[in-house]
Amino acid sequence: MDGRSEALSGSIGMESRGRNGNDPGAHVDGMAILTVVRHGQASFLADNYDQLSELGRRQARLLGEHWVRAGVSFGQVFTGPRERQKDTAAIVGEVFRAAGRGWPEAVVLEELDEYPAEPVVRTFTPRLAMKHAHIRAWAEEFERSEDVAGKKKALDRIIQEVTARWLEGEVEDAAVGTWGEFTARVHKAIGQARAATPKGGATAVFTSGGPTAAAVQYATGLSPRATLDLTWMTRNAAYSEFLFDGERFHLSVFNATPHLGEAELLTYR
Repeated sequence: MDGRSEALSGSIGMESRGRNGNDPGAHVDGMAILTVVRHGQASFLADNYDQLSELGRRQARLLGEHWVRAGVSFGQVFTGPRERQKDTAAIVGEVFRAAGRGWPEAVVLEELDEYPAEPVVRTFTPRLAMKHAHIRAWAEEFERSEDVAGKKKALDRIIQEVTARWLEGEVEDAAVGTWGEFTARVHKAIGQARAATPKGGATAVFTSGGPTAAAVQYATGLSPRATLDLTWMTRNAAYSEFLFDGERFHLSVFNATPHLGEAELLTYR
């Protein structure tokens, strides 16, 4: 991790709860606000990962209720194309509307999609397992394990290791693309969201952990590896906040979860 990355990591830690406890919507010197939300918990290890679990739906409702109580409002809402991203936005919107609050129609941006985790793992794990004994051992552990916890642990290790080696260029495949291509498209989406936000306005983006980390990179200049490491720190239904105007674009809040007060509500997978 470079010096700039270390400084960021040290300053934001695992979680920041806000600007002096404030929530999105509290403007600073007329700057606009972009709030980036990671989707609620998805269905890890299920046949269809791309759907919110019951806990994930609860996390999204709690976020909406928290923002309603705080008087938060958004002029624009964007989501990624995945069901878990769109459904998180929809649930928050339902809470707003039930409270008599306005909620913009969400605009889907393909560029807010997660990095291609499934193709990366499916394509590169067999190749890397042939070269690296520890990856081969994890793959065998995943196949051998009969309990969910064991499978999750093995798969988490595989995902993080294989993704890091893909990022570093040890393996490549044109059909999968590169980490640089992924972050470039997310940065493009952030630019689109900025352009759609009027001076002093507020925009919400619902996406995943990878694009959230890429947005932090956009603001801070994190190295690619530090950006990847940040994806593993992002909690489900957590929000990060960026302040901007003109050429300035600053990280203000990272990984905030004031709406998830109980330990069992805090999840990463």
